[in-house]
Amino acid sequence: MTSFTSWSRLAAAVLCAAIVLCHVVAAQAQIAFSQALPRLDGSHLRVTIVEIRYGPGESSPPHSHPCPVIGYVVEGALHVQVKGQPETTYKAGASFYEAPNGIHLISANASDKKPAKFIAYFVCDHDTPLSIAPPETPASGGKP
Repeated sequence: MTSFTSWSRLAAAVLCAAIVLCHVVAAQAQIAFSQALPRLDGSHLRVTIVEIRYGPGESSPPHSHPCPVIGYVVEGALHVQVKGQPETTYKAGASFYEAPNGIHLISANASDKKPAKFIAYFVCDHDTPLSIAPPETPASGGKP
């Protein structure tokens, strides 16, 4: 059974996400993005916000995130593909959601001339690195 404290921590984490991803103009807030989160253990929640910058043509090696991630592109454009999903390009002002443990096959600056910058908002309910190497996949047919 979830305690009131756990729910209040979860509510605080969701509120922080809303504040980070809302545009505030003249005391009016406009929701920029909304996404239901998977069930989390509210007694161990930790929110981490990371700014990622890719120079022109830069990318990250394949990786995975053990926690749900909400992203917001601040500058430039980000080219992404998570295993099992189509390749997508997010431009400045776009928000996106990444489910836990999805394998990022592509995470790259979409431009070879301009930099890209995005904010990644991690919501974790356990101690874990924010990014990990994807699991090794066995060779097909079981033969070397």
